[in-house]
Amino acid sequence: MKTKKVLIVDDNSLNRKVFEHIIGQLYQFGTASDGSEALEKIKTGEYDLVLMDIQMPTLDGINTLNILKNEKISNIPVIAVSAYANDSDREYFISTGFDDFIAKPIKPRNLLETLDRHLRKSEQPAKTEDYIKTPDSELDPKVVTSLLKFNNADNIRSVYEEFVQESINLLSEIQILIASENFPEIGEKLHIIKGNSGTLGAMDIFYFCQKFEKNIKSSNFENTTEEYLYLTDLIQSFSSKIKSSQLLNP
Repeated sequence: MKTKKVLIVDDNSLNRKVFEHIIGQLYQFGTASDGSEALEKIKTGEYDLVLMDIQMPTLDGINTLNILKNEKISNIPVIAVSAYANDSDREYFISTGFDDFIAKPIKPRNLLETLDRHLRKSEQPAKTEDYIKTPDSELDPKVVTSLLKFNNADNIRSVYEEFVQESINLLSEIQILIASENFPEIGEKLHIIKGNSGTLGAMDIFYFCQKFEKNIKSSNFENTTEEYLYLTDLIQSFSSKIKSSQLLNP
């Protein structure tokens, strides 16, 4: 995948060198020392993904992302990088519009896996309505096989089971939020399920969450209850799928 190009945005030259050494193994790269320089480079259209440090002088990572989105400069994935490492910080960065978050100090394998995941995801159809179900759309075997390279089937199956349980918990919260008509928080819950399902290759869930979240953001609440019920069915079906998958249950 050397044809892919990553923009490394960090004001610290040593940090940039570390990223260059790791990323250069698999991808082309360019660098920027602040948000203003990053925006100019993104405008060239040369880059497929941005690795964005949060704390930078002149223009920090969050404000750079806001300009990128508000001015519709590009829709390429932007991954936040920061020394903040707890779950609440990660959720905050995701809520501001970043596609993912990586904590410092950087773990090379985690960095490369994260880049690979988002670069592959960016190659998928952008519109939910254009998505055609296939026999592998419920659970993408390529994703499972990739995960099994780094761990055994029991551990990977437990990851999928945790995803299902977390999704069920989030669905319970969504049900309460629907009753109280708290639609912005519904969107936040859907964003979590969407991100996790995409990472794990649960593509039916991913694309439906993408559509559901889009409706919430567009203030299209007419079918929210029906969409909630359909998502519940998808997750229940996915739960059965992982129990019967030969890859996860050899």
